[in-house]
Amino acid sequence: MADLETFPNPCPERPYLIESVTHEFTCVCPKTGQPDFATLRIRYVPAAACVELKSLKLFLWGFREEGHFHEHVTNCILDTLVGACAPQWMEVRGEFRVRGGIATTITARHGEYPSALEGVARAEI
Repeated sequence: MADLETFPNPCPERPYLIESVTHEFTCVCPKTGQPDFATLRIRYVPAAACVELKSLKLFLWGFREEGHFHEHVTNCILDTLVGACAPQWMEVRGEFRVRGGIATTITARHGEYPSALEGVARAEI
């Protein structure tokens, strides 16, 4: 799996929200071996570092051949991102497409959302 790269937050004096979305996330069901497809939404308020997007893309591609339950992969992605950039707040939301008649959405969060951003919608994107 690719290493995540970061770069220094260009505006550490101000809390702001970064949103990255991919509609092409894939992993494999560990029970059936069938592919699972999802929209993955990553939102965070950076502290000292931001995640570099090309490395994020390569990191996410690393899950394509791996077997993961939806709950595990969403939390694994959150833990790895938090470890790489130590954000003030982060949310990873995996919106997995219908399989067997059921669509599943997993939302995992880290930290406290800054009160300075309360006017910025944080529930849904």
